[in-house]
Amino acid sequence: MTTAVTIVKPAPSHLAVDHFAAEFSFETDCWDVHDSLSKGADFVLLDVRGPALYAKGHVPGAISLPHGKMTESKMAAWPEDTIFVTYCAGPHCNGAAKGALRLAQLGRPVKIMAGGITGWLDEGFELAVL
Repeated sequence: MTTAVTIVKPAPSHLAVDHFAAEFSFETDCWDVHDSLSKGADFVLLDVRGPALYAKGHVPGAISLPHGKMTESKMAAWPEDTIFVTYCAGPHCNGAAKGALRLAQLGRPVKIMAGGITGWLDEGFELAVL
């Protein structure tokens, strides 16, 4: 029996390896961010939502920098090889991707924290509040 899942066959394993390995170049997850922050992060975590949402609750250690405010002059505060990780509200929000795109356009290395605030809370982690 063929179902909607199997009507299109899975990619050959060698292509799947390339595809899924490449995803880790573009994103990380909440657990790895939390673990890295607890050990001394080697990246800058950016909350790309607006200031009001950041104040209501954000990942501890994150800097508020809405994606629309990312400019070359603001990014000059960090060395060119600084790795940035962006996040937004969650899977229903594309703000993290907008921020990552903007940083990539500015020539900055960047990843997205998959899940955003929703994923952070789902993992049982606390938010900081201003």
